[in-house]
Amino acid sequence: MIITTTNTVEGKTITAYHGLVAGETIMGANVFKDLFAGIRNIVGGRSGTYEQVFKDARAQALSEMESGARALGANAVVGVSINYGAIGASDGMLMVSATGTAVTLG
Repeated sequence: MIITTTNTVEGKTITAYHGLVAGETIMGANVFKDLFAGIRNIVGGRSGTYEQVFKDARAQALSEMESGARALGANAVVGVSINYGAIGASDGMLMVSATGTAVTLG
């Protein structure tokens, strides 16, 4: 399945629109990740732990969106937007949402 942030796919024609599809995921970081990220914040450098949480959350949201598109009979999703947010007590949870338009490409 083609998933793209553009509204068209070069060399392809959109033959049918199936509607909006979305995928959402909410992930929490445990206390140990928070502790090590806090230390990393003090000494500097990248936080591989949090980077992996972001990557996993994004992959899950995109996978859920793709599944929704397949269920509608689409073979592509165009105009994809990925949004991130912090929610919950003390913003302790990461929310990732992916939305796009399910289409059939000819």
